[in-house]
Amino acid sequence: MKKLFSLIFLALLPVVASAYDACVNGIFYNFWGDKATVTYDENEEGSLPGYSGNVVIPSSVTYNGKTYSVTEIDEGAFAGCSGLTSVTIPNSVTGIGYAAFQSCSKLTSITIPEGVTHIEDDVFFGCSSLTSITMKGNVIVIADGAFRECSKLTTIDLPGSLKYIGCQTFENCTSLTSIAIPESVTTIESSAFEGCVSLTSVNIPNKLEEINSEVFY
Repeated sequence: MKKLFSLIFLALLPVVASAYDACVNGIFYNFWGDKATVTYDENEEGSLPGYSGNVVIPSSVTYNGKTYSVTEIDEGAFAGCSGLTSVTIPNSVTGIGYAAFQSCSKLTSITIPEGVTHIEDDVFFGCSSLTSITMKGNVIVIADGAFRECSKLTTIDLPGSLKYIGCQTFENCTSLTSIAIPESVTTIESSAFEGCVSLTSVNIPNKLEEINSEVFY
């Protein structure tokens, strides 16, 4: 009877599933084939890990004797990590997911590696200490709200590959004073630069086909 009671008790315990496959040197990963995605630790209460300080993402990671190429950063992987001050993203990364760095309030600068072609929605939304962004040349799309509420952003180098700037992309970037939009850009969506109250100079490309409502409102 005592053994039966113990079995019943164990069956009633909550099953806690990890949101990651492995943690190596303080970074959480999921593995797919020979590739690795940087992700987050989510426990049963739904809390996220406290990534902080300087985080260097390697181009490859070895776990259980197998080496994986680090190719993606998962959606929300670093979201809300208010102690994160810098992150180095390797050139092996080709995808950065939705809201990956949202509300990283101490992150001051970021370099987007050359393999990334799409910057997804809200990736850096609310990074209130972000002052500069560098993109290494192959970004085609900057999606909705990607840099919204980055209130200290003063510098951004938009690559010559860029074709599309989404809705609210730079909304309320109140420290942005000038921006050169590359000749490659064909579409700027609504409210892309809304609330950029310090903006005094804008270069509009000759090939621009579509500019929507309240872009510079």
